[in-house]
Amino acid sequence: MTSLPARKIEELKRDFKGEVILPGDGDYESARSIWNAMIDKHPAVIARCATTSDVVRGVNFARGNGLPLAVRGGGHNIAGNAICDDGLVIDLSRMKSARVDPAARRVTIEGGATLGDLDAATQAHGLATPVGINSTTGIGGLTLGGGFGWLSRKYGMTVDNLESAEVVTAAGDVVRASMTEHPDLFWALRGGGGNFGVVTRFEFRLHPVGPDVLSGLIVYPISEAKPVLQQYREFIAKAPEDLSVWIVMRQAPPLPFLPESVHGAEIVALALLYAGDPRQGEPLIEPLRRFGTPLGQHVGVQPFVAWQQAFDPLLTAGARNYWKSHNFSTLENGLFDTVLSYIGKLPSPQCEIFFGAIGGATARPAPGSAAYPHRDAKFVMNFHGRWEDPADDKRCIGWARDFFDASAPFASGGVYVNFLTADEGDRVRAAYGSNYDRLAKVKTHYDPDNLCRMNQNIKPA
Repeated sequence: MTSLPARKIEELKRDFKGEVILPGDGDYESARSIWNAMIDKHPAVIARCATTSDVVRGVNFARGNGLPLAVRGGGHNIAGNAICDDGLVIDLSRMKSARVDPAARRVTIEGGATLGDLDAATQAHGLATPVGINSTTGIGGLTLGGGFGWLSRKYGMTVDNLESAEVVTAAGDVVRASMTEHPDLFWALRGGGGNFGVVTRFEFRLHPVGPDVLSGLIVYPISEAKPVLQQYREFIAKAPEDLSVWIVMRQAPPLPFLPESVHGAEIVALALLYAGDPRQGEPLIEPLRRFGTPLGQHVGVQPFVAWQQAFDPLLTAGARNYWKSHNFSTLENGLFDTVLSYIGKLPSPQCEIFFGAIGGATARPAPGSAAYPHRDAKFVMNFHGRWEDPADDKRCIGWARDFFDASAPFASGGVYVNFLTADEGDRVRAAYGSNYDRLAKVKTHYDPDNLCRMNQNIKPA
């Protein structure tokens, strides 16, 4: 492990408002732990920042001492890029304050906030912006990779709602990026990942949502999965953009509305949210209940923040995780056959396959309007390998990789960068498509020495 002279550490600590954590300190082990338990890295320094000036000091320290630099927001990234070996970690987890301007429908929130922090602040005013589906995810990593969730069909990707960002560049400068200030950087931040600096503050456009929404689950047996999937495909093609319906296939958790005999059995679940008036949504979702014979359902009007947290128990920290992912413009019958084949051999009770339905508002911007290019994607499929015992690594990773290869012929060729694992650096160009070369030029301007490389890396041109 890299050992830094005491005088260097004292220089970093001088005027540092947050906390500098070193190997051997009491908080070090917990501070280096992140959501994916497969990641086991040992940084030389963890700079738990309290202010933007702390971030500047951390960036300058890493650059000046030739240290790798990682940035931790929520620590959720599947590839484990929130942490590094023998380098410095900018830990933003203390920086999560939010300020909402309800009249202007804007929120400004710090880079260490989670989706739960954002939702709590904005829903106090009946407002929201499209983010992901797990409330403990960091807003920074989600946004910089593109971001999508239950509201995306109606209001677009997370980056489509970004108004501005405060960024500490690799040179240690603090700049504001927007459509009129550093517009090339602003373009790159909207999907280009953490390649261009450390974002300490985001400003988002907000929309009227909730605070109560129609949402929930309708669960079918796996024996009915093929016709359910086929009917879903036809239904979602005609569904209004206010309505988002996702597919989740896994072994049934012990949900109270399911018979105990179903717990642990393979199921296909329709997860839905209607973003408009719940009374208007009720007749729209009624056909979903007739795709077959449901094992159980739990659909009703509940707070938006509660639905945003509904999947948290399935995505807790501390398990071993390995994902693979494809984008799809259409869902073919052959894909359904492949999916059912691999659902039949799940290597762990926690593994799952889900289809996130996007399209609608996400498809309207031009592919070159922001770094996120996949405006033709109607579905993002994630095969989520998740287990507890390291002895199961080979079997569970093998399942995900085999399924990836088997489903590839049906995919559109693109991939959502936030779902790339650490061993998929060869897919970075697929994540950015025709935008890659422009991103490399922006990278050259703002980070010519590739200090910000703990990510799905875009190398300087």
